[in-house]
Amino acid sequence: METLYTWMIAGAVLGFFFFRYWRAQARTAAEALAAADRGALSSEGPKAQHPKIAMDSCIGCGSCVTVCPEGDVLALINGKAAIVNGHKCIGHGLCAEACPVGAITMVMAKPSAGSDLPVISEEYETNVENLFIAGELGGLALIKNAVNQGRDSMDAIARRLSLDGSNENGRELLDVVIVGAGPAGISASLRAAEHGLKAVTLERETVGGTVSKYPRAKLVMTSPVEFPLYGRFHKTALSKEELMSFWEKVIGRTDLNIHTSEGVDAVKKESDGLFHIRTALGEYRSRAVVLAMGRAGTPRKLGVKGEELPHVLYRLIEADHYIDNDILIVGGGDSAVEAAMGLAHQRGNRVTVSYRKGEFSRLKDRNAKRIEEQIRLGNIKVLFNSIPVEFRVGSVAIDCDGQVRELPNDFVWIFAGGTPPSEFLKASGIAFGLESVSAAL
Repeated sequence: METLYTWMIAGAVLGFFFFRYWRAQARTAAEALAAADRGALSSEGPKAQHPKIAMDSCIGCGSCVTVCPEGDVLALINGKAAIVNGHKCIGHGLCAEACPVGAITMVMAKPSAGSDLPVISEEYETNVENLFIAGELGGLALIKNAVNQGRDSMDAIARRLSLDGSNENGRELLDVVIVGAGPAGISASLRAAEHGLKAVTLERETVGGTVSKYPRAKLVMTSPVEFPLYGRFHKTALSKEELMSFWEKVIGRTDLNIHTSEGVDAVKKESDGLFHIRTALGEYRSRAVVLAMGRAGTPRKLGVKGEELPHVLYRLIEADHYIDNDILIVGGGDSAVEAAMGLAHQRGNRVTVSYRKGEFSRLKDRNAKRIEEQIRLGNIKVLFNSIPVEFRVGSVAIDCDGQVRELPNDFVWIFAGGTPPSEFLKASGIAFGLESVSAAL
């Protein structure tokens, strides 16, 4: 009889823990399905590099779900990993590294998924032979991806030139011209030096590109990356200042030919197969070109009355320069909320965010949690479904659900994205997503 009681107690204990496990799994599945429904409403899926899951190999361990730094991009549904918020994926690739059975590979979205993105091959080559795109311009936002693409595209160029065997005379003929000296451009430049290629890098502004304009102390890298001529950089958290300092040291140790304050006006492939690159300061001829210019282009303006006033700005670098001010942030992306939180942290600032939609839907997971906490604490006010209608000296008029409100204001920052250099790319002969799909029909 005692043995029967023992078995009954053991069964009850096992049943209790099994029930708790089953209930947790059911809750997780329900949350995953809800996230998938939300993702379907706010996104048409991944736009660039993203994970492809082999369902036959997936064992449902969930490693890929927990390792993703962007939150609920992936989830377990019916015991298998699935993409539920594809629009949040920015190509970390950590899910593929974490999968213990190799069921995940990183792939590029089909051309039609990114109609505003140039079509590039697995080697990052455009439809124009020997014209490559690396970094954000190709649709990936991460610095790690930009570094990897700059390096890999230069490896492809070096292989081709070694097989070409062409010995054309001319002191002015370059092996490669790199347009842009941001993360992808610096990586490509270092790799070109490593291969012994004759190269020049042309940068419209200063070394560092978009990174040099980030707010002070902004975290810019969250996973290790391999830099040419240096090796693997093992720090898992890197600020803007640390990365800029590192680049300066690496560049100072190599003989790189970088021309700052020299923007490229046109890139054209001639009938002889060589590229003609024109800037305001000169012209270059090259066997290959890497476009690593970034995608933001010029800041997009709202077309609102008073937008030309000097206190209306489009980029925040030093948040601690602004104290005791009434501040309006326009926008609902990561740049907007990061600026809002940085400014709200300064003494005496009163920060309001104006966003045209009813909720934040495209934020990184860590930013979504932080802005929610700042709103709860009352450090930041958010006006959803609102649009500025006029900027004035000392105030701003905002349309909030059809009612115009006037708020005191000292500074405005607008984060409405940028106008990408699409016309420049098309003039160079580069095809975009829908153009490629249409041509194939």
